[in-house]
Amino acid sequence: MPINPKAKLAENILDLKTIEQFPTRKGYGEGLLEAGEKNEKVVALCADLTESTKMDLFAKKFPERFIQMGVAEQNLATVAAGLANYGKIPFISSYAMFSPGRNWEQIRTTICYNNVPVKIAGSHSGVSVGPDGATHQAIEDIALMRAIPNMTVIYPADMHEAKKATIAAVGIDGPVYLRFAREKTPVFTTAETPFEIGRAEAIWDVEDSSSETSGPQLIDVAIVACGPLVHNALLAAAELEKEGIKVRVINNHTIKPMDEKTIIKAARDAGAVVTVEEHQVHGGMGSAVAEVLAKNYPVPMEFIGVQNRFGESGTASELVEHFGMGADSIKKAVLKVIGRKPQAVEKS
Repeated sequence: MPINPKAKLAENILDLKTIEQFPTRKGYGEGLLEAGEKNEKVVALCADLTESTKMDLFAKKFPERFIQMGVAEQNLATVAAGLANYGKIPFISSYAMFSPGRNWEQIRTTICYNNVPVKIAGSHSGVSVGPDGATHQAIEDIALMRAIPNMTVIYPADMHEAKKATIAAVGIDGPVYLRFAREKTPVFTTAETPFEIGRAEAIWDVEDSSSETSGPQLIDVAIVACGPLVHNALLAAAELEKEGIKVRVINNHTIKPMDEKTIIKAARDAGAVVTVEEHQVHGGMGSAVAEVLAKNYPVPMEFIGVQNRFGESGTASELVEHFGMGADSIKKAVLKVIGRKPQAVEKS
């Protein structure tokens, strides 16, 4: 099994029956608490969703550094900008549909235009809010945030990575958008898995991904994924391997600034790319990858994500499959982009 040993992933990453599952927002809560313990400048503000966004851990430990803003997302952003102007490092939390969805202009003008270090945590993103339906499913937020100057955009793959990203965000001297999910998802990284803002990691590969050597068709396809759907990309890669297809799976957790070197090398090595994200394909991570490759090394691409539609009600797992973001859909996209027909299923 071609798991990159340097990624130090969990041993049972492909076993859905035994792998641990926790929501990425849990990692955010734990990371924020640790960040607050390490740095007294860290403060927290919430828009009446303290427990849902897992900010309650920080609020209980540091009540004097926590502000409950109520249902007032625009105030959430502007008050945080003021605190940042006076030397604090504010984290603001709400559902992604409300922040950045409802307060985008305040984030743009009071936070990013002034380039102050406010960290925006958008919880319950993507289709993971399930039965709450289209009105609460933020599937446009990556596009909203990556378009703003000075903004760093991070979409962690699991709980461990969410914790690391939250702690690391404190060190960024500027605005950061952290995207988290509501539902439990597989925890396939470990505390030892490398994480660095701005650096994508090859976690499934046929060769040492740290090698500088590259050339056409070193692999058949590169799957560039972000967020919890990275795990679906791994499941798809395992199935493709059985068919003799050489795959590199890249965990592209930092959407802005993009790790262009890793993305371009993967395109050169493979000659074909599939992007995977729980977001609209327009303006999301896949679009950012396409921008990099169009300028540097154009290759055939397929885009897994929501295809220009609004969300619907259903369980998170049902919706992932319904919108074509499951492992089987990723596998089909790979076969399409490399020009190979699916193998026929033998009848018993």
